[in-house]
Amino acid sequence: MKLDLCFSPDLLPLYDLRGQVAVIVDVFRATSTIATALHQGMTAVYPVTTVAECIALGHERGCLTASERDGVRAAGVDIGNSPFELLHEDYPVRGRELAISTTNGTKALRHSLAAEALVCGAFINLTAVADFCLAQQRDILVVAAGWKGKFCLEDTLLGGALAERLLPHGLDISESDAALTAYQLWQNARADLPGYLHQSAALRRLRELEANDDYLFCTQVDTYPDVLPLWDGSKLVRG
Repeated sequence: MKLDLCFSPDLLPLYDLRGQVAVIVDVFRATSTIATALHQGMTAVYPVTTVAECIALGHERGCLTASERDGVRAAGVDIGNSPFELLHEDYPVRGRELAISTTNGTKALRHSLAAEALVCGAFINLTAVADFCLAQQRDILVVAAGWKGKFCLEDTLLGGALAERLLPHGLDISESDAALTAYQLWQNARADLPGYLHQSAALRRLRELEANDDYLFCTQVDTYPDVLPLWDGSKLVRG
């Protein structure tokens, strides 16, 4: 069982996903929002590339629609891309479906469908992802959503945290400098993840959006340790 890390979906043509587990990571905020949706009792999540597709699914299936561009809620949808919009007591979501399109995360997912299995990973559901990968006994590619094709620190750190969970179970990261880098960065960050990310570009963007609560929520480890967003061939369901 080996683990590699793709720093951006733009680099996916360099990887062969066939036979592998793809772990899609967009810590701030798509995969954290998706895990929250399934924890809150939503029955399915449809990740799509464009806002228009998201809105169309809302009309066709009666889905709740969630979308952002550059972190700001897109026009014509119900909510943006904050986990807290799915936790609000006055906004019942249990039993509903969600259509979501984001700047980076849903693009990463849609470009990774050649994998044998595909799940969404975040710090808030780290244990569920690690347990699934261990049970699969396949090579793993962590697909970091990044930011508009560029490297981002938080998604890479999630790859390092996942590697740490699996190393005692025979995981090999010796052939991937990307995985080694992620693991070593995580060793520096693990004692205080929010503090380590304090200087990151992602936090600056979230502060500009007045979304510091999202930052603190998304850097909690194992808030939902049993929630696994799993691709079933057409949508994400709770695995």
